[in-house]
Amino acid sequence: MRVTSHKFDVQIASKRAGIPSARAFRKWLLAALPMSAELTLRVVNAAEGRNLNSAFRGKDYATNVLTFVYHEKKSPRLMGDIVLCAPVVAGEACAQGKTLKAHYAHLTVHGALHLAGLDHEKAHAAQAMEKREIAILAALGVANPYTNEDRERTF
Repeated sequence: MRVTSHKFDVQIASKRAGIPSARAFRKWLLAALPMSAELTLRVVNAAEGRNLNSAFRGKDYATNVLTFVYHEKKSPRLMGDIVLCAPVVAGEACAQGKTLKAHYAHLTVHGALHLAGLDHEKAHAAQAMEKREIAILAALGVANPYTNEDRERTF
């Protein structure tokens, strides 16, 4: 029997209203990561989000979620950071007609799956990742995030 252990550090660096509790973020991370993991999830403002996206992806704008992976590919323990940009998440939730909490849950699961090695660079990989996201979110009582939005995403 394999023992699974988690160490999640949740940092809320944004003062924006409506950010879920650290407890909610931990619940979503646990649902998405069945293997051992050590990570920091940080909720940031637009300036920090833009700086990180520019420095690490060469894109001069704030994006909804960034995942930084620090473990080796076949490591038994996942290690990394997930960054959520509060104003971008709020704007997307409003534009997509979703609750803020549901959108945070989706993007947390999305970032965690990136940490676990999933991506959406190719169509078949994107479909597999979306399927996994939908299943995890359904188990958490969150509706399918892809039903009422167009297929273009900003991840």
